[in-house]
Amino acid sequence: MLVSRDLLVLLMERTGDGSKISIRELAEEVGVHPSKIGHLRTGEQKTAGRAVAVGIANRLGVDELVLWAPIGRTVAAPPEAPAISEAAA
Repeated sequence: MLVSRDLLVLLMERTGDGSKISIRELAEEVGVHPSKIGHLRTGEQKTAGRAVAVGIANRLGVDELVLWAPIGRTVAAPPEAPAISEAAA
C-alpha cells in the first residue's frame, strides 16, 4: 500500500539522481499505463503489484519501504501440523 500520495509526488519532483520524472516517463520505465501512475498520485489507487512497486521505488531512488507499506502477511504461514493418529493400546 502506498504510504503517501504526497510523498510519491514529491519524489517524482526530485528523484534519487536529482532530476524530475513525469508520469509518462515513470510509467514507461516500470511498464505500466500512465493512468496507473496518475491514479497513485491522486490517491484513487493505493496499491500496486510487487514488481511495479519495486520498479517505482528503484526509479525514484528510494528503498521500497520508504514508499510502500506491506499489506498482508510479511512471513509465510506456518505449515499445517501433521494429523495426530490414535495411540496404540
